[in-house]
Amino acid sequence: MPFRIGLPELLILLVIIVLIFGVGRVSKIGGELGGAIRSFRKGLKDNDDTAEKKNEIDAKDDK
Repeated sequence: MPFRIGLPELLILLVIIVLIFGVGRVSKIGGELGGAIRSFRKGLKDNDDTAEKKNEIDAKDDK
């Protein structure tokens, strides 16, 4: 049987996390997590852009 988490379970989990860590720390962790995700996406995009430029340069060199 797959493990299913519904809305009531998520709310209970959120309340427990807030009670353990406090509102300020939870918001700080959320902000840091969002920043990490943004950096990861930017890194992926930069890597794709670099690969495209390299492919363009290689195509020009082949001519």
